[in-house]
Amino acid sequence: MEKIEHTLERFMFASRWLLAPFYVGLVGAIALLIFKFIKEFIALLPVVLSGEGNQVMVGVLTLVDVVLVANLLLIIVFAGYENFVSKIDTGESEDRPEWMGHVSFSDLKIKLIGSIVAISGIELLKAFVSIESFTNEQLGWKVAFHLTFVVSGVLFAIMDKLTNKGH
Repeated sequence: MEKIEHTLERFMFASRWLLAPFYVGLVGAIALLIFKFIKEFIALLPVVLSGEGNQVMVGVLTLVDVVLVANLLLIIVFAGYENFVSKIDTGESEDRPEWMGHVSFSDLKIKLIGSIVAISGIELLKAFVSIESFTNEQLGWKVAFHLTFVVSGVLFAIMDKLTNKGH
C-alpha cells in the first residue's frame, strides 16, 4: 500500500509540469505585446509631428499601458513558475532580478492588483486627457471601475497583513 501511495504522490507532484505550457503561452503573449507596442509607436509618430498635444499624451500613455501589461505578465511568469513549477536556474547571472525567487503567492496577488490599479489609472488618465470624447456616463463608469480596483487592492493588502500577522 505504501508503494501505491508513494507512486500516487510522485505522480501528483510531477503534475505541476502541466502548468509549464501556460507560462510559455504568457511569454508568447509578451512577444505579441511587442508587436502591439511597435504598432502604437509607429501610429504615434505622425501625431507627434502634427503637434496635437492631447493626442500625443494619449499615445504615450497607450505605450506606457502596453509596457505595464508586459511587466505584469513577466512578474506572473517568473513568480508563478517559481512558486508552482520549478526554480529558475539562472546560474550566477548578475541580471537576475533581485525579487525573483522571493515573491510568494501572496506577494504575487498584491503585485497583480497593484499592476491592475496602475493600468486602470493610466486608462482613466487617457480618458481625462481626451475628455471631450467621452460622455459623463462613460467617465463615471471608468472612475467607478478604477475605484473598485483601488478598494479591492486595499482590501487585499489588509487581508494579507492580517493573515501574515503571526509571521
